Amino acid sequence: MMLEHVLFLSVYLFSIGIYGLITSRSMVRALMCLELILNSVNINLVTFSDIFDSRQLKGEIFSIYSHCSC
Repeated sequence: MMLEHVLFLSVYLFSIGIYGLITSRSMVRALMCLELILNSVNINLVTFSDIFDSRQLKGEIFSIYSHCSC
């Protein structure tokens, strides 16, 4: 995928997560929206890691670590 498509997907997920986090009344829905926000950040980490330094796996490893620590 092209960089613009991936960044658009990430912004879309982030905005859905923020909107849901602001408007949610139940804790379960708020946690689901928080997970959407974290997934959009992980998409950005992997994308920029692939673009700027494709030899090292720093973005992918940090993404896995941040996803498993939640």
